[in-house]
Amino acid sequence: MKDNILKYSSDKHGIVSGSSLPLDLEPEILSLRPERLSDYIGQSDVVETLNIAIEAAKHRGEPLDHVLFHGPPGLGKTTLAHIIANEMGGNLTVTSGPGLEKGGDLIGILTHLEEGDILFVDEMHRIPKAVEEFLYPAMEDFAVDFVFDKGVHARSHRYRLQQFTLVGATTRVGLLSAPLRDRFGIFRSLDFYNEEDLVKIARRSAALLEVTIDNDGAAELAKRSRGTPRIVNRLLKRVRDYAQVRGDGTIKKETVTAALTLEGVDEKGLTNLDRRYLKTIIDFYNGGPVGIEAIAATLQEETDTLVDVVEPYLLKIGLITRTSSGRKASKKTYKHFGF
Repeated sequence: MKDNILKYSSDKHGIVSGSSLPLDLEPEILSLRPERLSDYIGQSDVVETLNIAIEAAKHRGEPLDHVLFHGPPGLGKTTLAHIIANEMGGNLTVTSGPGLEKGGDLIGILTHLEEGDILFVDEMHRIPKAVEEFLYPAMEDFAVDFVFDKGVHARSHRYRLQQFTLVGATTRVGLLSAPLRDRFGIFRSLDFYNEEDLVKIARRSAALLEVTIDNDGAAELAKRSRGTPRIVNRLLKRVRDYAQVRGDGTIKKETVTAALTLEGVDEKGLTNLDRRYLKTIIDFYNGGPVGIEAIAATLQEETDTLVDVVEPYLLKIGLITRTSSGRKASKKTYKHFGF
């Protein structure tokens, strides 16, 4: 009777089937992340280093050395962790520094890792010191030490872990302790992208999103993306919406300009917060120097937001300088605002 019901459901309505259907294999959301190093655009030195290390590890049949990436947000640190897992054929476990509040949280994750798995820890500089202590033997000896009971009855037990690869990412490498930093075998910095690579990323993402973009449109989008792939992808989606509603569906230079002007992104990629930051230094503090805490208080923004999100790009393109007395607006800033 059950067999007849199952057959009826499968044959007549297509609800039950013993094999995977095309719909089952489709991802739940469209990801713009590349899955292999060969598809990764930019950061050529980092990619070459990883290529060599991965090939060598595969040849020896060993897990990859622990890897640490540092750099501003949105440059591809998380993407590279996913690529490493794909290239090495291991499962990827993702967590973050603030999420590891207690040593037990980290131990629970470590003890469930299989041989050759990848553990990715984002915002690594925010791991509590007590939790960080458990990482030292885990990274070096692939073991964790448990302490049972207290006082005179206390005893320690070492639990052996499977050999895994730790991939860490941080935007504030200076906040990492030296013992933790020195345990990484591969230590690479990610820098802002040039416009040529951003154009390639914009074209690749547009193809995945099934939207047409011309050369001038891709170049204009790259110019306004602050040297950051995450931003070029985010702005591409906003321009796509504008092109479909207010245009003919094709992304051109005029479409990009109109859409991003509406978003508050100017020709240098500066946002409203960037402009408020710069004008605060000029208008309230006569061009500086001024401390970051004073700027944050004036803008009513978190200091970490300004340091991690706003300042890296402004420093890169020379709109501000850091001095021992604080932040100072450059001549380029006055020229940009027409002073």
